[in-house]
Amino acid sequence: MKKVLLCALILALSAAFAFAGGEKEEAVKEERKFLTMGTGSPGGVYYPLGGGMAVIIEKTVEGLRCAAESTGASVENSRLVGTGDTDMGMVMGSVAYKATEGMDPFEKKYPLMALFQMYPAPEHIVTTEQSGIKSFADLKGKKISIDVPGSGCSTMAKAMLKEYGFDLKKDVKLADLTQSESVMALKDGIVDACFFNFAYPASAVMDLAATRDLVLIPVEKDFLDRILKKNPYYVAVTIPKGSYPKVDSDVLCAGDSNVMVCNEDMPDDIAYNIVKAIYENVDQGKYALTNIHPIAKQLTPQNAVNAPIPVHPGAMKYFKERGM
Repeated sequence: MKKVLLCALILALSAAFAFAGGEKEEAVKEERKFLTMGTGSPGGVYYPLGGGMAVIIEKTVEGLRCAAESTGASVENSRLVGTGDTDMGMVMGSVAYKATEGMDPFEKKYPLMALFQMYPAPEHIVTTEQSGIKSFADLKGKKISIDVPGSGCSTMAKAMLKEYGFDLKKDVKLADLTQSESVMALKDGIVDACFFNFAYPASAVMDLAATRDLVLIPVEKDFLDRILKKNPYYVAVTIPKGSYPKVDSDVLCAGDSNVMVCNEDMPDDIAYNIVKAIYENVDQGKYALTNIHPIAKQLTPQNAVNAPIPVHPGAMKYFKERGM
């Protein structure tokens, strides 16, 4: 009987210690701050890249947990972060700028800051040698695809054409084709040139280069300066030579950026630790972002600080340590 009582006592004590240990473990978990990150749809770049960044934060930053969430991307993420419903979000630079200024489609100003610019998206002006187009001026009188109505690409294309002095109804013939439709139309000679807004190297342009003699049209610096002065949410981007077949020199472009934003209320130490963790795992270690998507190669300190909205002071502290 004594042995039975002793065994029962031992089991009871073991259960008590296990329960206490479990409570302690749960308490430690509760002490870790939980962050959320708005990305985009599963078919885009934001979703897998954001998922990789969330894993880095979760696995390498002491005291933080992080989960990436699929969202409607730029506009929705701006609102979610601005209202404090999400801690971070991936947003096109022009959208982030408009959110901070309360410009359409936003009904008020949102308190956003950049943790970093992820990568620029240059406005590719693509044609073929057969078209004879060699400069922006040569677009006059041509048939041009500018992407679907309301897209960032279409908006930028129209802004550039207008700034150059073209009458959009008289001087050019515009087509609102999707990216895949634009490539096919250019191959078949239905259009003479196409505007595309995406990071380089892009599969659509590589597809065209596989069967046609590709030409990328650069913009002149003084023209680009006028565009950036009038549209401060755009950025200057250079597509390096060799990014595409037969592109043997650097190509200067106007571009939009893609920015990781946070609320201006984010504590400096959290912003610093997030940025430090991500940039130390871009192409090194088992959580390297380049293993998830090649666009991560463009996550450099030089690109990071070139954002259209102010960079958070906690993030800037890290980039200053890196010599920016």
